[in-house]
Amino acid sequence: MKLEVKTISKQTIKPSSPTPPHLKTFHLSLLDQLLPPPYAPLILFYPNYQGGVVSSSRLDALKSSLSETLTRFYPLAGTLSPDDLAIDCDDRGANFVEARADCTMNRFLTQPDLLSLPKLLPVDPVGPIVEPRHVSNVQVTEFACGGIAIGICISHKILDGVALGTFLKAWTATAAGGEEEKETNSALNPNFIAGTLFPAGGSHWLRDASMPMWGSFFKTGKCVTRRIVFDSAAIRSLKARIISPAGTRVEIVSALLWKSIMEASERVTGTQKPSLLTHLVNLRKRVEPPLSENSLGNLLWISSAKHDPKTEHPSKPSDLGELAGKVRESISKIDDGFVGRLRGKGSESAMAETFDEIVEMKMKKEGADFVGFSSWCRMGFYGSDFGWGKPIWVSSYGVGGSVFMNLVILADTPCGEGVEAWVTMDEDEMAVVAGNEEMTKFAKFDPSPLVFD
Repeated sequence: MKLEVKTISKQTIKPSSPTPPHLKTFHLSLLDQLLPPPYAPLILFYPNYQGGVVSSSRLDALKSSLSETLTRFYPLAGTLSPDDLAIDCDDRGANFVEARADCTMNRFLTQPDLLSLPKLLPVDPVGPIVEPRHVSNVQVTEFACGGIAIGICISHKILDGVALGTFLKAWTATAAGGEEEKETNSALNPNFIAGTLFPAGGSHWLRDASMPMWGSFFKTGKCVTRRIVFDSAAIRSLKARIISPAGTRVEIVSALLWKSIMEASERVTGTQKPSLLTHLVNLRKRVEPPLSENSLGNLLWISSAKHDPKTEHPSKPSDLGELAGKVRESISKIDDGFVGRLRGKGSESAMAETFDEIVEMKMKKEGADFVGFSSWCRMGFYGSDFGWGKPIWVSSYGVGGSVFMNLVILADTPCGEGVEAWVTMDEDEMAVVAGNEEMTKFAKFDPSPLVFD
């Protein structure tokens, strides 16, 4: 169902202690600078587990714990510089919005309208960053039943998904209190190491060189977002279909979605097109020695896998195992040796090679399709307990419009073994995917979050 949300108040939550003078300017790393400027949005849904608790007490706990957490995650309390190259750690604080929804949470989640979800976010997740350019933005929306949704938009210039998970673990541990939470919290002191590993230097040509790549991903038409859910049983069945090595659930689901999207494109356009799949890859465990999860910044790189049906299989659809192998191979190439090239002498040239390769694929293979993947799996979002229970749903949001990219966000289901895929693509091609016999065998389209496994 659609949702109406009314803003009640806006304020800024400042850090509980001022940032020391020598930390007032936080220079973004080279990888931070290469990310597009919009926010990394996330919405957490919490039913009113405790019934009689007054909502103002939960708000007070959220505000005070956020203030304490921002002291340690001090760049998140600052503002972005106009050139997006640094954060002014001015203790401006996090933008904090209180709002109220017009229905109960259960009613909304029975059949959520994905285009209504941005109303639960404090800022437009894809729009320009407006003054005063807060790095962090939070909205707490109370439903008629007393349940709340916490919408978070933190600039993608400073946090990737893993870093966002670390911030949430620290914030929730502070809010929940208790000895166990304090131990967890002390272990999550942030390490802003990205700028040391990938220093930006004085040249910004690489950021400019990345723009054609990001721009090449967009297309025009009419798009739609749907949630395609693979439960744990479906994941096991898919793994059983693939000859060893079966791969991870992320690789297998990526391969099946890629296969069905290619087949839908052929059905709608009447042409077998080359296709390019990309995945954002977490570098923390791909360096020697590995980095801990509290290493903050955008420690990501982009992998790419290609498939040209005209040269590889002109007369038959691609095999699922073959595509899963391509996904796995492309991700495995981002190893410690590759990361060493990104950090070594001539690192900017090594990065530019990736951009050029992707753009060349798009330009030379006329009409080549693109599908971009990003995984939230195993980032711990469903463990975000502020002291009143874990969220029953962790969501992205729906997109509608005439300029878009084929984009897939893979997220955990609450049990941690399934995959919820947020898929944005051409509306006509989505209709073909939704009718694909292989997809309907293994996946559920837009199920209620109230009935997840």
